[in-house]
Amino acid sequence: MPTYYKVLGPKGEAIHGGSGRWHLPKGKRPGKWMRRIPNPVPCICGYHVVTAPQLLTWLDRNDATVYRVDVRGTVVKADDKSVAEQARLLGSALIWNPAVARLFAADCAEHVLPIFEKERPHDDRPRKAIAAARAFARDQIDAAAWAAAGAAARAAAGAAARDAARDAERRWQTRRLLAYLAGRVS
Repeated sequence: MPTYYKVLGPKGEAIHGGSGRWHLPKGKRPGKWMRRIPNPVPCICGYHVVTAPQLLTWLDRNDATVYRVDVRGTVVKADDKSVAEQARLLGSALIWNPAVARLFAADCAEHVLPIFEKERPHDDRPRKAIAAARAFARDQIDAAAWAAAGAAARAAAGAAARDAARDAERRWQTRRLLAYLAGRVS
């Protein structure tokens, strides 16, 4: 069985629709089982939980807590979530706040940085913006410095994306034109 998670507000309240409040874990003890809801249906009834790959879809608030969840009974899978007949919170896995979100975004940006640097090896604006995002998340620089670094990185990324998209399209157009010239397209 996959590991399931639930994204809730700071007091265990639903933050993605619904009005329910979950039973929070106390220390190392899991929360109480939520009442059974037979025949769960996505977006209609049941306890909506997610797997790790689906989690990013639901981390859209700055004041959320991610809990590990135990489920039982029927579990219906949908594209972006699963819905269980019964569930309980096992424990807090992560407090999602602006600092964590910025650090995660910096990690994601750094992961694709080699693609940018391959096209623009001497443009260090994105690398500086990533460092600034981390420093801001750790309260090492002020908001103005972070915003300036972010603006520079967005400008660099936008220029690179335009250049890369234009170049990729031009390569395809050239190949396609050669196919026409060779009589391979009718």
